Amino acid sequence: MSYQTVHVPLGDRAYDVRIGEGLVAEAGAHIAPLLGKKKKVFVLTDETVAGLHLEALRAGLASAGIDMVALALPAGESTKGWPQFTRAVEWLLAEKCERRDIVVAFGGGVIGDLAGFAASVLRRGVRFVQIPTTLLAQVDSSVGGKTGINAPQGKNLIGAFHQPSLVLADIAILGTLTERDFLAGYGEVQKYGLLGDEGFFEWLEANGPKLAAGDLGLRAEAVRHSVQMKADIVVRDETEQGDRALLNLGHTFCHALEAATGYSDRLLHGEGVAIGCALAFELSARLGLCSQEAPSRVREHLKAMGMKCDLKDIPGDLPSAEALVDLMAQDKKVLDGQLRFILARGIGSAFVTADVPREAVLAVLRDGL
Repeated sequence: MSYQTVHVPLGDRAYDVRIGEGLVAEAGAHIAPLLGKKKKVFVLTDETVAGLHLEALRAGLASAGIDMVALALPAGESTKGWPQFTRAVEWLLAEKCERRDIVVAFGGGVIGDLAGFAASVLRRGVRFVQIPTTLLAQVDSSVGGKTGINAPQGKNLIGAFHQPSLVLADIAILGTLTERDFLAGYGEVQKYGLLGDEGFFEWLEANGPKLAAGDLGLRAEAVRHSVQMKADIVVRDETEQGDRALLNLGHTFCHALEAATGYSDRLLHGEGVAIGCALAFELSARLGLCSQEAPSRVREHLKAMGMKCDLKDIPGDLPSAEALVDLMAQDKKVLDGQLRFILARGIGSAFVTADVPREAVLAVLRDGL
């Protein structure tokens, strides 16, 4: 078993993120030490992942004598709501998932968020293991214990902090992603460089195209570095009272754009993050916080990767700048009625502020539309 490990040291809730090729085939060996006498796990997945990878996971668990039962939910963001959440929890109860058992989240961010939240409330909390199958989930949503579902009022407004017991990021599985899904995940990867590590951003400028073309070594390094950065921030600020908000760079714009496009395939989450990062740097430059060169560099890199980086890149009509700002006001990052933005003094130097004039935000959006 050759893999790299990022340890997330959270006291009695500490866990490892293991990153390497072939971890699905070895899943049983990794999960067995977490189980008691009952050699059985409860897998929540989606129909797309189930069709591609569920039998490989079953075989990987069986090789260590572990049985599994699985529920495949519909693929897509619309699954992250009460109806499928209720279905998942009631299925786990019907299958007699008990306090000492383990739920396995096998899928992208939607499944990871929903399964983690189900585990957090089932019998007041059971353990879960993340096996993220998308780049976005491997570098972001599978690490850090944020779980939840969407409400009609906005994304991720219902949820809990519930850390996984283990994360297995199989780099080889990324090869089955469409180019669009892979690049959407890359939206979260480049965010780490922008928010706190200019050297990593420079590494991505040099290696991003080869990484996108399929270089497994580069993919593993990008995932490892992203996970390490996220782990360091989560350890400093597990429940997002301060530093952890930096991970939301680009997300205030992104969540408004996702709501405006109906959480549909018009705009994938990682695409919204990439556009949101470009807008956050544009706003920072206009407020005199960073040079005009910084937003240009962000856009140039996204374009070199073949990614969306402007509002005009989103297909179909968008609402007015005013309507988009109103959608931002629904965001979880609103504190005492003040909208908080993550802005930047340069690449690798982001900070959180509530001191952003509404007119400046409107101007950036109007110019982008």
